[in-house]
Formats: sequence, C-alpha cells, structure tokens
Amino acid sequence: MINDTQLLGNQMESFKNEVVKEMPEVVSGTVSSYLPVPSWRSNTSFFPEGATDKSKGVLMQNWGTDTDYIKTLGMKIVNGRDFDRQLPTDSSSIVLNEAAVKVLGFQDPIGKKIYTYSDLSAGKTKTYTIIGVVKDFNYESLRENVGALSFYLSKYQATICLRLKTDDLPQTLTRIEKKWKTMAAGQPFNYQFMDQAFDNIYRSEQRIGKIFISFAVLAVFIACLGLFGLAAYTAEQRTKEIGIRKVLGADVTSIVALLSKDFLKLVLIGFVIATPIAWYAMHQWLQDFAYRIDISWWIFALAGLLAVLIALVTVSFQAIKAALANPVKSLRSE
Repeated sequence: MINDTQLLGNQMESFKNEVVKEMPEVVSGTVSSYLPVPSWRSNTSFFPEGATDKSKGVLMQNWGTDTDYIKTLGMKIVNGRDFDRQLPTDSSSIVLNEAAVKVLGFQDPIGKKIYTYSDLSAGKTKTYTIIGVVKDFNYESLRENVGALSFYLSKYQATICLRLKTDDLPQTLTRIEKKWKTMAAGQPFNYQFMDQAFDNIYRSEQRIGKIFISFAVLAVFIACLGLFGLAAYTAEQRTKEIGIRKVLGADVTSIVALLSKDFLKLVLIGFVIATPIAWYAMHQWLQDFAYRIDISWWIFALAGLLAVLIALVTVSFQAIKAALANPVKSLRSE
C-alpha cells in the first residue's frame, strides 16, 4: 500500500490505472478510503428498509472503494456480485460482509435496500441497494470480533493498494516509484507491505513473548544453580552415610535414587503450586482475544516433565559423583 497518496491530488485514479496498465508485474490495484488493517475509523448508522425508528439503526463500518477493491484484496463474494464499472446504477449499490447481514436480520439480502442519513439535521437520507455479500474477514486485531462492514463506490478516496507479482520485487518497486515521481514530482514515495502492517498489530505480544522467554530461561538457570549447590551440600553432608550403604552392598543406582528423590519432591511441590497460577494467568491473558485457543492439560504435563528432567540432570552429576566415591575414604575418619 502506498502512503501519503493525497500528494497526487486528483491524479490518484490515473496513477493506479497507469501502473496497472503499463506494468505486467502489477496484477491489480485499488483506490479506497480504508484498507483492512487496524486504523482509526468511525461507524455509520444504517437502517433496514421500512425502519423509521432511529433506535433500530445498526452501526457499521462504511468504506468508500472503487470497482477493483474486492478483487485486489482477494475478498470472497459468497452471495450476489461485486461492483461493476459498466453499471451506472452501482453508484447507489452496497456490498456487505456476513456480520452486517446478520445484524440487519436479512435472510436473503440481495436486492434489499438500506439507508443512512446523508444530512442528519435536515433529515436527508441516502438509499443503497444490496448487491453482494463478502465472506467475513478480520480487519482489526484478533482481540476483536469481526464487526459489521459495508462497501460503497466513492470518488473521495485516499489510499492506493497494489497487488504485485513477487518475481522481481525490487525492480517492480523501482518502476512504481519512477511513475510516482513523474506524477508527484519532488514528493517522497512511501510504501508499506500489508503483512508488515498486520505484523505491527501483534508486535507488543511478540515483545512480551520474548521478554517472558528471557526471564524463564534466566529463572531456570538460577534454579539449576541452586539445585546444583544444594545437591553438592547434601552429598557432602551424607558422605559417611553413602559410604556405609556402599559397604553394605548398595549399588550406584540406588544411591543416586536416594539422593535425587528428595529434590524431585521439591520440584513436584513447586509444580503443584505453580500450575494453577500459570493456568489462571494464561486464561486471563487469552480473554483479551476474540479468537483464542483452549489451554490443554498436556501443556502443563509437558512443562512438569521438563522440570523433572532438568532437575534430574542438574542433581545427577553430584549424586553420581557421591555414589562412585571410594567408601574407604568416606569412612576413614570413623
């Protein structure tokens, strides 16, 4: 999408048409008032045909577009048709999304009329005929449900969006910029890919995720240091006990198990305490999203298993070292 298109003045439509016509690597283009990425927008009240009570108005987004908008952005028509530049009557036509059809209460929306106030103070209205329905798509963050949305043909637009082939993207962008400079001389050429715009929506979540991973790794490392030191201290305190057990026939495996089980008990107690807290925190965070996964039990089971394995690896070194020690040296002072 190309930013600051107001710099083209009344040549926006000409710029789009020339770029699409002259450059085979440009699949299609559209000039519109909004794109399906989060931005500031206002809602417009629409009324079903025959409704005179203002309380029956339905608030929805109303985006001014051209006849190439739905095709360029790859939206799917699920009922009716798209705008047609060959039909002058489409200037008073409107395309809704599925959510808008639902809130308006239409079973068969094609051909139905809805209206909105063009001048509220004077009571003047503008009537639209529904010609098509597009499949719902997310135009806000996934924190929000898909809202009611409508499209109408408008000449007052401010955003250009181009669908490009990616075979030689740098060369394509250079050619588009050259065309821009011929029609908006001296003005900067600013553009952005829509996937970057979508990425910006969740950048805060990505940043939080990286912070949590960093702190989790640091916490595990500090915990392992603590376990390692505690295991070394315990093995030192029980040196003579281990020596006696070995003299009486205990093998390395039983001694390692003896020294490890006390630490595993502590890990399991910590797991039992942490699990409900972690589940509650994640559940509350997910509530901020309209579309979310369920937290499965196996995630906590896997986390518990990893905690046990990390503890065993940490403690095993000191436990095995103590179990392999010569019992004669351990008991020499007795």
